[in-house]
This record gives sequence, structure tokens and C-alpha cells, in this order.
Amino acid sequence: MGKNYSPKSHKDLTWDYSDPVNGQTIPAPFFYDADIFEQEKERIFMECWHLVGHVNEFKEPGSFIVQDIFEQSVVVTNEKDGNIHAWHNVCRHRGNRLMNERRGKVGGVLRCPYHSWCYNLDGGLRAAPRTEHLDNFSKEDYSLRKVRMEIFAGWVFITLDEDAQPVAEMAAGAEEIMRKYMPDMDDVELVEETDVIVYANWKVIQENAVEGYHFDLSGPVHKDLAALIDFKGYTLTAYDKYWTYIGPPNKEVTHAYGLPLEGATWQTDSFFNIGLWPNTSFYSFPYTDMVGVFIMIPLTPEKSLLRFSYYAPKGREMPEVTKAAIEWMNKDLGPEDIVLNETNQKGLHSIGFGSGRYLIDDSIPNQSEHLVFNFHKLCYQAIRE
Repeated sequence: MGKNYSPKSHKDLTWDYSDPVNGQTIPAPFFYDADIFEQEKERIFMECWHLVGHVNEFKEPGSFIVQDIFEQSVVVTNEKDGNIHAWHNVCRHRGNRLMNERRGKVGGVLRCPYHSWCYNLDGGLRAAPRTEHLDNFSKEDYSLRKVRMEIFAGWVFITLDEDAQPVAEMAAGAEEIMRKYMPDMDDVELVEETDVIVYANWKVIQENAVEGYHFDLSGPVHKDLAALIDFKGYTLTAYDKYWTYIGPPNKEVTHAYGLPLEGATWQTDSFFNIGLWPNTSFYSFPYTDMVGVFIMIPLTPEKSLLRFSYYAPKGREMPEVTKAAIEWMNKDLGPEDIVLNETNQKGLHSIGFGSGRYLIDDSIPNQSEHLVFNFHKLCYQAIRE
């Protein structure tokens, strides 16, 4: 049994990760301590890249998406010329939020609902009622403040850190892998987005996603997923700031998600997943014609928002197998994982735990927890080193 920890602040708690095979897992307080969570907030999420959506969601002028990052809020929109911009979602008058919906479409301006200050889609202040009575007031001084934005592989990302490494450098080689398994990625449109609250630390959710150890050992739905792929060929690969876990197809499968595969079409017959540091995953289920996005958004040390987004090729009737897979994810696989997340979170508080062991074994790479260790190390280095 690992060392026990008393319920106090662990702001300076350390972890020796020099020997992942024989050493201890990252200590339990890293999953619930308030000071550690604040350090993650400042040194990970205020500095990392956040996925907003696909470029196709900004095809129409005035289309916008709001992305919240803890207390910060960013609105991403486009002009008539098609240029996409990201702005701090706050009026320069007295700090009122400009846009309160997650996504939508405006006419020619972003309008503050408090005092009707209106901003052009290029961020410039167009109108501010009664400011003509003010001395030394210039609209040019009160434009919206810009947020750094980049497009990577057809996806829109933002960061609050002006010095952040470009997405394409952070994820060098990732786009080529994504396009191999998601050939229709440029032509997709959003068909569904679901937000789910989970009472677990965001890292508990991420580590559950990046290992195959529990696939054929936990619940029946995971066993169903393992049966769709050649589980012995499941590969989990760590790069610098991204990782992949890919299951080749089980060629003997004739049915998936309760439906026959005969006559169905799909982008890939593999179970494909790629995670970008720190909390965004793109994936596709076996035998489906869709691109899934899974984001773990931390709210508190022990509460997270899971955002499931599904994109399908435009102008194409979605295959019934794909529809069934989305329903299966929402009603079966997702809930089964969430139960594991929440029971794991509760157990981390036990004075009978403290820390444990990773199952890292080259003889069973499809079930190894080396991606869990790699993810924990990235998190620890971000806040400690």
C-alpha cells in the first residue's frame, strides 16, 4: 500500500516519476487538492490551446461560438470576408458579457445587452450610445481585445497565452495521422453536441480514456467495444504533447451497435483516437462515418464538464450504423465510463490508498498503462517543473 496522506493542503507535494514500471503512481491528492487544482488552472489551462470547433461552423458571416475557460470567456466569430477572429467576450464599457449563448449567429454586430455598445465583427466599436457627450472619448480606444487563434487540420483553437507554442508545432505529425483515419475531416458539419457533468477530477477522466487495461475487465459495454476490434493489435503511442490509441478492425464482425454492417459505409473500420495536450480528443468508432470530439473541461477539483461533439460529412445521409453508434456512446459506453470515473474519484480520498502502481508491461502493450503514466508526467511537469 502506498503512503497515506492527511487531508491538508498539498501545494508542494512531489512525485518521483523516474521509474514508471516499479515506482508509485502520482499521489492521490493531485486529483482533489484545491491548491494543486489552482496550479493546474494557471499553468496548464491558462496557457494551453482550447478547441472551439470546426472551420465549417464559421462559413456564414456572423456565426459565433463562445468558449469559456474558467472565469474567462472568448467569443469566436467571422466577418463577411470569411476571416475568423477571437475576442475576449466582454464589453469594454463596464465589463458585461457580450454573448451568453454557446453558439449562434448575429447580424453585423456583437451587441452588449446592458447599454447597447455595439462592435463590428472585426472587433471595432461601431456605436456607443451617448458617448458623444464625453470629453476625450475615441471609439478606436475601446475595440474588443483580441485572443490568439489558430487553425489546425481544419479545427479552430484559441489560447490565452501569447507565447504558447503553435498548435502545428506542439502536435507535429498529428494532422497526417488524423487524415489517414478521418479522410472526410475537411467536409464535416456538427450534428450533435452534448455536455455532461461528471463528479470527478478531469485527470481521472483522461486517464480512463488512454488505457486498454479495463476494456475486457470492467463493464459489458467495454467488452462489446473490445469485440469490434482486433484487441491484441490495440496500440497506444505517446508522442511529445499528443498521443494515439488505435484498434484495428475485427474482420469477423458482422454487426455493430445492434445493427448489421451489410450495406453500411464508414470513414474507418478502426477504433481511432488521438489526444492533444491537455484535454482534447478526436476519435472515430469502428464502422462509423463520423468524427467525434471529446473534451474534459475542469470546473472544480472534483467536478468536470464532458463535451461530446459529433461531426458528419455534409450533404450525406448519415448511415444507420453511425446513428446507432452515437446513441450507444451517449446511452451505454459513456455512462459506464462515468460510473468508473466517479467511483474512482471517491476512492482516491481513502487513507487506505495514497498511491498505487502502473501496469506497464511490454508483453501486453494493448493493456499497458504507459499512456496514463505519460499523461500524469506531463501534468506534473507543467505545475512543478
